[in-house]
Amino acid sequence: MRTVLIGLMALAVACGDDDGADLDAFVVDDAGVEPSDATPATDASEPDAFAEDLGPEPDAFVPSCEPGGLGPGDVELTLDHDGLTRRYFVHVPDDYDASEPVPLVFDFHGYSSNATQEISLTDMNDLADDEGFIAVHPEGTGALQSWNAGLCCATAMSGDVDDVGFVRAMLEAVASVACVDRSRVYATGMSNGGFLSHRLACEASDIIAAIAPVAGVIGMPMDECAPPRPVPVMHFHGTFDTIVPYGGGTASGFPSVAETIAHWASRNGCTDEAASTYDMGDSHCETFDECEGGSEVTLCTVDGGGHLWPGGLGSFSTIDATEHMWAFLSRFTL
Repeated sequence: MRTVLIGLMALAVACGDDDGADLDAFVVDDAGVEPSDATPATDASEPDAFAEDLGPEPDAFVPSCEPGGLGPGDVELTLDHDGLTRRYFVHVPDDYDASEPVPLVFDFHGYSSNATQEISLTDMNDLADDEGFIAVHPEGTGALQSWNAGLCCATAMSGDVDDVGFVRAMLEAVASVACVDRSRVYATGMSNGGFLSHRLACEASDIIAAIAPVAGVIGMPMDECAPPRPVPVMHFHGTFDTIVPYGGGTASGFPSVAETIAHWASRNGCTDEAASTYDMGDSHCETFDECEGGSEVTLCTVDGGGHLWPGGLGSFSTIDATEHMWAFLSRFTL
């Protein structure tokens, strides 16, 4: 548990120079591949209106489920993308039937952590077995395993690594060997992985149906986060988070949780006031549920909670983020 917690806390230095002097436990062999230049994101559309084209027609999501491919269990895969050899782990649920399309959840680890630690932190694979979805746990780049979420973090950010393109390529790769329901692809992640989940909602809403970030706010300029369709969002955050502060501020350089939620409520055209949807012990959730396209925006706050995954390893919160996010995510389709 100590290894995981140290990995999460290391996000504090994510936006500075990371020489990794005290974090040798997190150095992963990335074959000496250096981040390559990536094509910058194109200009976002005006944030005050959605484009008429909300994505592919439903027929585009019919999976091609051919015989063979992956079966139940765990497999480590690699993918060459944008000059980098990337690694990711796929968990196929126990009752997987290759003739039936199943949902897929991308689960992104935090800065200086890795996929194995994220699996232990979230218990996402156990839930995948219970609920029948494929869980994909990718790994970031560089010695300290970061993601490029716009304003964060580390060498992935400074090297402009194309992590959004990597996610698109991973989806194609997994869908070529497993029966994926492309209308039910979701993203979550811890800390830097939560930041990336927000970026995917901003820039890849054509493949990501909904997101559930944990302890990671929007890490890009708000006016650049303008997806052409409403994206359902469930966000988890502790009020005593000192790594990604709940209240944001100039010291961290990150927007507050309130600013992040307000952006999504506005962007999704929510017209109601947030109503309580969960209140137990140290945790409470408020939801905007009168939003365009049947979308919703939910904030789950852990009073006194730190930089942890609620209900996960090292957390004693009364809310289980993994279970609650699946109950939310699974309701939405493209």
